[in-house]
Amino acid sequence: MKHTVTSVPYGYEPPKEEYRGTLIYYDTFEDIADEALDNAEKTAEERNFSKFVLYPLHEETVRRMQKHPVRSYYKREQQLESWKQDRGSAAIIESFEAKRKKYTPMDTALRHLTDKFPAPHLLYLTADMANLFASYSSFAEWIVKLRLILADKPDRLHPLLEKHRSRWDVAGEEKKDA
Repeated sequence: MKHTVTSVPYGYEPPKEEYRGTLIYYDTFEDIADEALDNAEKTAEERNFSKFVLYPLHEETVRRMQKHPVRSYYKREQQLESWKQDRGSAAIIESFEAKRKKYTPMDTALRHLTDKFPAPHLLYLTADMANLFASYSSFAEWIVKLRLILADKPDRLHPLLEKHRSRWDVAGEEKKDA
C-alpha cells in the first residue's frame, strides 16, 4: 500500500466534523403522509446526520412481512420523489429492492445499508415496524450494531424492545439524563 506524505503547519488540528452517521427510514411508505416524512427529515437535521436515507420496501417483501397488499413499488417511489422535489430535500431514496425485484429479508437490506452508508447507523421506524423487527430472530444481533428511533410512541412493546430500551428512543422526545 502506497503511503502519501502530507505536511501541515505546527499546531494544526483538523476541524471537528459537525455531521455524522446515517438515519435510515425503513418502511413501506404506503400510508405515510408528507408530514411524517417532514418529521423524519427534521429528526435527521436536529441530530446532525450526514445522510438521510429512505428505504421503501418491495411489494413482495411487504407481502411476506405484513400479509397485506400495498401499491406497486414504483408508485410509492414516485410519491417519495415528488415529496423530495417539493421540499427540496437532500434525502436519498435507496432503490436496492427495485433492483432485486423480489422479497428481500431485513437482514440483507440492513447489511446492504450499513455497508453502503457511513456509521453510526440509526434506523427510523414506525412503532408497528419496530415491533415487527423485534420479532425476528436476528433482532438481538442487529440491536447492538445500530440504534432505533421510533416515529411514534408504541401502544404495546415487544418484549425484546422492552429489554433493549436503552437502544431506542422516540423522535421528538427529549433525552433524559440518568
